[in-house]
Amino acid sequence: MKNNMIRIQQSSHTRRRTTCWFALYSTALFLLLISLSPKHACSAPVKNTVQPNIVFILVDDMGYGDPRPFNVDSKIEMPTIERLAAEGMIFTDAHAPGPLCHVSRYGLLTGCYPFRSSPIAWNKGSTIRPDQLTIASLLAKAGYRTAMVGKWHLGFEENGFENPLLGGPVDRGFQSFFGIRASTDIPPYFYIRNNKAIQPPTETISANSSEGWSPIQGAFWRAGGIAPGLHLKDVLPRFTKEAIKVIDDHGAGTRKKPLMLYLAYPAPHTPWLPSKQFAKRSKVGMYGDFVMMVDAMIGRVLAALDRNGLTNDTLVFFSSDNGPVWYESDHERFGHSSVGELRGMKADAWEGGHRMPFIARWPATITPGTSSDQMISFCDILATFADLVGEVLPNDAGPDSFSFLPLLLGEDKKIRPSLAVEAGKNHMSFRSGDWKLITGKGSGGFSQHGQPTRNTGPAGQLYNLAEDIGEQNNLYDKHPEIVQRLTTMLENVKNTGRTRE
Repeated sequence: MKNNMIRIQQSSHTRRRTTCWFALYSTALFLLLISLSPKHACSAPVKNTVQPNIVFILVDDMGYGDPRPFNVDSKIEMPTIERLAAEGMIFTDAHAPGPLCHVSRYGLLTGCYPFRSSPIAWNKGSTIRPDQLTIASLLAKAGYRTAMVGKWHLGFEENGFENPLLGGPVDRGFQSFFGIRASTDIPPYFYIRNNKAIQPPTETISANSSEGWSPIQGAFWRAGGIAPGLHLKDVLPRFTKEAIKVIDDHGAGTRKKPLMLYLAYPAPHTPWLPSKQFAKRSKVGMYGDFVMMVDAMIGRVLAALDRNGLTNDTLVFFSSDNGPVWYESDHERFGHSSVGELRGMKADAWEGGHRMPFIARWPATITPGTSSDQMISFCDILATFADLVGEVLPNDAGPDSFSFLPLLLGEDKKIRPSLAVEAGKNHMSFRSGDWKLITGKGSGGFSQHGQPTRNTGPAGQLYNLAEDIGEQNNLYDKHPEIVQRLTTMLENVKNTGRTRE
C-alpha cells in the first residue's frame, strides 16, 4: 500500500524524506493514542458521520525542503509542523496549481487550472467570476460557517478606499474576512474587514532591502501607501490573533454549524521580519528565523483548537503556495536546501517551484504517522470537500479537481490521471505517471542561470521523476515517442477545457 502506518516505505525518489526522528516520534505517539483511545487504534480509518471542522493553513513561499518530514537535512527547527506530520498524513507528491502566489490560490479555491483563465491579473479586478464555485461557497451551501484570515491576492473591484472592496472573499463564499490585498511587500498596505478598509493607506512608507541578500530577499518591501499605525512586522502576529478569535468564537458558540477557516499567512514571503524572540535563532539566517516564527504562529492556532476541544473533529491541512526564493548561492552559504532534493525555486517549471510540503491531520479519522506518494494538486481540494460533505460538483465547476478523500480514509487509490502546471514564463510542465514534460528550455522562472544562454540543446525537457527527482538528466531527445504522447495529452487537457471527465 502507498499509505503505510508508522514506518513508511518510500519510493526511490522519496526515501530520504522520512527521517528516523519521524518514525520514532510517530511510533511513540501512536502507542500513546492506543493507550488513551483504544477505539482509534489498530483499525482502518472510517468516514466520520459528523462533518468535521476544516482549517486550511497556507503559508507563503516556504520550500518543500524546509520542514524535516520532507527533508532529513533541513536545518530549520519546526516543531509544530513536525507534530502535524507525526499526528497525520504527509503527501510527498503534492503540487500547487502554479509556482506563483496568485495562480496557486486561484486553483486552490476554484479547482480550475489557472492557465484556463490566464493571464490572471490580480491587480485589475477580481480574478474569480461571481458565478464560479469555490471551496468556500461549496461549504457554505453545505451548512458550514466559512471564514478567511490573511492574504487574498486574487483581486478586488476597487473604487476608492472609502468604498466597499467588491469581488473579494465575502463575495466569493466566505462569510467573514480579515486580511490584506496581496503580499506584505506590495503596497498599498492596509487591513480589510469583510469588504471595507479598516483605515485607508493615507501615509507612505519608503522602500527597504537587506544587505547581503538578493533584491527580492530579506527585509524587502516596496515603497507606497500604508495605513496609519500599521507596521509590517505586526502582520503575521495579527493574523494569528484573528484566526484564534475565529476558533474561540466557534468554540464558545452552539457549534450547530461546522467551521471552515482558511488561514492564508503572507509569510515566510518577504519581508522577512522575525520578532526578537526568533531573531538569530536558526542556522539559516533571516529566512530560517522567520520560518521558525511562522511555525510558532501555527502552533498557537493548533493550541486554540486544543483549548476549545475541537482538535479531534477538525481536519487540518498545511501547505505552502509555491516554492521559495532560495538560490544556489544561499544553499552553498548556509548548507540548507529549501527545496530538499528537488531542483528550482519559486516561478519555476522544475519541481522546486510547485511541489509542496502537504500535511493533513484529522485525529478522528486519519491514522497518525502515515504517508502517501500519490500525486495530488491544490485543485483537488474542491472535489475532496464536495466528497466530504456529500455534494456532487456541477459539470461547470472544478474542471481539474479530483477527490483525494479516499487517501485520507486509508485507501490505496490513484487520484489523478495527469498534472499540468504553467510556470512563470509560460513554460508548461505536464506529468503522466513518472514522466514529466517541460515545453521549453531552462527553468521558466526565477532560478539563477535557469534560462538558457544559447540556443542549443533539446527544444524541451523530459524527466523520469522516479529515477531523477532532481531533474538533471534530460531525456527529451532520447524518447521522442514519450514527448509526443505527453504533448498530445497536454493539448487535449488544454483544448477540452477540463481534466475531470
